Amino acid sequence: MNTEAASAQNATEPTILHHFIGGEEVASESERYGDVYNPALGRVQARVPLATTAEVNAAVESAARAFPAWAKTPPIKRARCMFRLKALLEEHADELGAIITSEHGKVCEDAAGEVIRGLEVVEFACGAPQLLKGEFSENIGNGIDGFAMRQPLGVVAGITPFNFPAMVPLWMAPMAIVCGNTFVLKPSERDPSSSMLLAKLFKEAGVPDGVFNVVHGDKEAVDALLDHPEVQALSFVGSTPIAQYIYERGTANGKRVQALGGAKNHMLVMPDAPIDRTVDALMGAGYGSAGERCMAISVAVAVGDEMADRLVAELKPRVEKLKIGPGQHKGQDMGPLVTREHRDKVKSYVDLGVEEGAELVVDGRGYEQPESPSGFWLGGCLFDRVTADMRIYKEEIFGPVLCVVRVDSFDDAVNLINAHEFGNGVSIFTRDGDAARTFVERIQVGMVGVNIPIPVPVAYHSFGGWKNSLFGDHHIYGPEGIRFYTRLKTVTQRWHTGVREGASFVMPTLGQ
Repeated sequence: MNTEAASAQNATEPTILHHFIGGEEVASESERYGDVYNPALGRVQARVPLATTAEVNAAVESAARAFPAWAKTPPIKRARCMFRLKALLEEHADELGAIITSEHGKVCEDAAGEVIRGLEVVEFACGAPQLLKGEFSENIGNGIDGFAMRQPLGVVAGITPFNFPAMVPLWMAPMAIVCGNTFVLKPSERDPSSSMLLAKLFKEAGVPDGVFNVVHGDKEAVDALLDHPEVQALSFVGSTPIAQYIYERGTANGKRVQALGGAKNHMLVMPDAPIDRTVDALMGAGYGSAGERCMAISVAVAVGDEMADRLVAELKPRVEKLKIGPGQHKGQDMGPLVTREHRDKVKSYVDLGVEEGAELVVDGRGYEQPESPSGFWLGGCLFDRVTADMRIYKEEIFGPVLCVVRVDSFDDAVNLINAHEFGNGVSIFTRDGDAARTFVERIQVGMVGVNIPIPVPVAYHSFGGWKNSLFGDHHIYGPEGIRFYTRLKTVTQRWHTGVREGASFVMPTLGQ
C-alpha cells in the first residue's frame, strides 16, 4: 500500500454499528460506545454501541414474541432454514472471513477455517427432525402407553468471545434455533461486525423476525441477560472468572447455564515421539492465531532431558522465523493480537516469566512490523525450564507464548497435568500404543488428542472441558447441544375402553 492510499484509509471515519432486533438493524440510544480496531493497522475502524438494559430487554421481548409460533413450526421446516443458512454461509464465506481478519487480526486462512468449523455445526443442525425424535413404549400397562419428547426452552442467549467471532455464535445459535428456541446473541465488543452479517444471513435463510437477535455491549448487557426472567438459558465462552460469574448469577436466577472457561492445554511429548511431526504440531497449535485460542497448546511437557533438548533445539529456529504480518496477506503464519491492551498483557507475562527464572529461548517482545508499525504486534516467544510453581505455567496467557516443562517420567507428566486447575484440552505424541491408551484413560481433561495437537471434536460430537474449564452439566453443540437447548417431557396415557375399574390408592407399577 502506498503512502497516499494509506493516508486515505486512515482518514476514513469509523463505521457506527447497530443492534439487530426483530429482524432489522436498530440504532442504539446508548451514550456509551466502544472502539473496534483493525489490529494490524492499530486504528479504530468502527464504533460499537454498549447497550442499555432497556435495549437488551427490547431484544429479549422481541425473541419472546417470536417464540410461540417458532416453537410450533415443524422441525423439518426449521431444518430447511438451516439448509438455506448453510448455502448462504458458503456463498458469503470470503466476506465473513475478511470481516474476521479485519477486526480480530487472524490470518485469512485461519479465518476461513473458522467459518468452516462453524458451518459444520449448521450441517449437524440440519438433522433436527432425526435429532429431536422422542421415545415411545406401547402398552406399559393394560391399555397404557408411555412416551417422551424434547421441547424447546423459550428465549435463550449466547455470550461469545473475541477469538472466534463467527464460529462460536454458530456453535450456539443454529442448535438453539433448530430446537425451536429464539435467540439473543451478545457478541464480543472487540470484533462485533461478523455477528451482524450472520444476522442478515439468518433472516435471508427464512428465520422469522425476532428468532435471532443481536445486542452489543459489555457487562451491563450481560447482567441484563442474566437477570431477565424471560431468558431461560445462557451459553458462554470466555475466561474462567467470567464463566464462573455467569454460571453463578445465571443459576441463581433459575436459568440453565453452560459456561466454557479458560484453558492451559498441554502436549505430552514422549521420548519416542516423531520429532519432526511433533515440532510441526507444536508450531501450529502454539502460535496459530497468535495463541488466541482456547484450544491452543501453551505447554509442551517433555519426558526426559534428551527429548526436551531436541525439542527446544528444533523449535527455536522455527519460532524465530515465524512469518508475522497483516492477516489479509496470504502465507502469513501469525497476525497481530486483537488489541493493544491484550498485546501489552501478554508481553507482561513474558516479563514475568523472565523474573520467575524461566529460560527465555526466543524473545518476541521486540518484534516490529515495518509495513504496519502501529499494529498490535508481538513475535513468538519460547520458554524452557518452566516449573509448575511459576505463574506463566499456572495462568492462561492467551498469546504466542509456548512453555517447555521437563519431567522425568510418563507418570510425572500425567500427575502434573492432572494437578492443573484447567482441564480443557490435552494431547500426547508418541509411537507407543500402550502409553497412549493409558494416557487417555488416566488424564483428567475433557478433550484428548493422540498425535493430534488440537483435539476439537467434530460437529456431531460435543465440545467441552473439565474442572475450571467448564461450569455446567452440558458440553456445547452436537448431541449435548440438543439436550441443553431442550427439556425432556414424559407422558403416560390411557384411553378408556368404557369399562369402569374404580379408584386405586396404590402406586401404579408396570404390568397393572
